[in-house]
Amino acid sequence: MSAVKNVIKDNYNMMLLKDYLRTAIKDAGFSHAEISKTPTGTRVALHVTRPGIVIGRKGSGIRDLTDKLATNFGLKNPQISVVEIEKPELSPSVMCNRMASHLERGTAFRRATMWTLKQIMENGAMGVQITISGKLRGDRSAFEKHTAGILPRAGHHAEIIVDEDIAHVKTAMGLIGIRIRIARKEKFVPEFEMKVEKPKKIKQVQDETTGKMRDETETERKARTESEQIAIEEEKMKDLETLEEEEAKLK
Repeated sequence: MSAVKNVIKDNYNMMLLKDYLRTAIKDAGFSHAEISKTPTGTRVALHVTRPGIVIGRKGSGIRDLTDKLATNFGLKNPQISVVEIEKPELSPSVMCNRMASHLERGTAFRRATMWTLKQIMENGAMGVQITISGKLRGDRSAFEKHTAGILPRAGHHAEIIVDEDIAHVKTAMGLIGIRIRIARKEKFVPEFEMKVEKPKKIKQVQDETTGKMRDETETERKARTESEQIAIEEEKMKDLETLEEEEAKLK
């Protein structure tokens, strides 16, 4: 087999493996996998938001996943390690999956888009662009782009600073595609000059249950799985005002 065919086969297998992991460890907040071959086997590093779900009780989850990767994808002696993502909101893969879950549950596409945009920017992104395409409002296919912050579009800086990912979701109207591009401040190139906003003063309030002081903007409870995170976001999303609602008030 020629070198070109080998490359095509490896890329195709990687695509199948990524699609499988997106579904198999969806509740763990799967972002991406790094695969490297070693003399003793294949090293697989899984980047997720909740490592405990992947590992399972007494390592049962890791063992099951190892067997499936060896059997279904032909990986030689796979050695799986789990890496926790510190800021899930700055991972395009995680946010694509979350937005796809919202659309699967029947949330309006603009409400889901604006909520995702808001979450990414509030967690320290330099800029973000969300493109959603498909049969959004009728029989004809259409697309919308929503942008916030500073996002380099082309050139060497864009390759360094910007991360992106694509997800697809099946809805009653048809297949919808989601593309998220995030510019991260950590990868910032020193040639640019950025204006840093002064941090807002956070008010301290007393927690009713524990009696301890906490920040007023602190989240109420932390989700254990991605499904719980989606459910919590859906409740908060109801307070978000969309462009259609603003237009209706002006009429």
